[in-house]
Amino acid sequence: MGQQGIFYIVATPIGNLDDISQRALKILQEVDVIAAEDTRHTRKLLDAYQISTKMVSLHEHNETERAQMLIDKMLAGDNVALVSDAGTPLISDPGYVIVNQARQQSIQVVPIPGACAAIAALSAGGLPTDRFLFAGFLPQKSGPRQQSVAELMKQAATTVLYESPRRIIDLLEAIQAVDAQRSVCLAKELTKSFERFLPGTPGELIEVLQQDPDLQRGEWVVLIAPPEKQRESSLGAEILEAVEIAADALPLKKACEVVAKITGHKKNQLYQAVLEYREK
Repeated sequence: MGQQGIFYIVATPIGNLDDISQRALKILQEVDVIAAEDTRHTRKLLDAYQISTKMVSLHEHNETERAQMLIDKMLAGDNVALVSDAGTPLISDPGYVIVNQARQQSIQVVPIPGACAAIAALSAGGLPTDRFLFAGFLPQKSGPRQQSVAELMKQAATTVLYESPRRIIDLLEAIQAVDAQRSVCLAKELTKSFERFLPGTPGELIEVLQQDPDLQRGEWVVLIAPPEKQRESSLGAEILEAVEIAADALPLKKACEVVAKITGHKKNQLYQAVLEYREK
């Protein structure tokens, strides 16, 4: 039996074509076949870099049947690359079925990392990043959707969602119904000329979008901050100790204000957290 091929999971740009690694370009040039979510879309990327590798389509409607064909090719020695329309494959995109099958067949699966809309939004959105939960697209029906939002907003982590333009206001209204004061950041057109980040409460963002319908076009990355109480309780012992040291020379509220300026935490969070810490 000959040597098996390798299965490469290749991240591609989410907007700006310059956001692709030299390694990714080399792999796309050298593999025997590229499995693309939409071959017409991927052709634009390949043409931009003069890559003529053969492509086959692999999307949510044909992944099960197409997976076996590609697995057979890799077992016979062909190298295959998987790409989605944008970003990292499998992250709210097709690919799980074939990657799972490749692993079961002991085919080597190699990630070629790169752009991801969720990570790009987190890095620049201004919400906590020490813990985050990626939930992709929520259910379309209002009942399950509202239930999902309510459950996600209990988590002591920033929640990252993807949302379509026609449902973005519905999502904001669902968030508002749970906590009207929750901090949210909307991101769209990431890495493109009209990249936008819109921070605010759900109500403020609904008003912004309703005043400018053009903003509702295009898919959104939605960041939802964790509950304030959860964030307070997650303050590290070192920060609480810093407040206590400052409180030796200052009134507690003033000490919280000073440490808040240094650490970026809200002074009210620090104050409440220290009171709870002292009660323990």
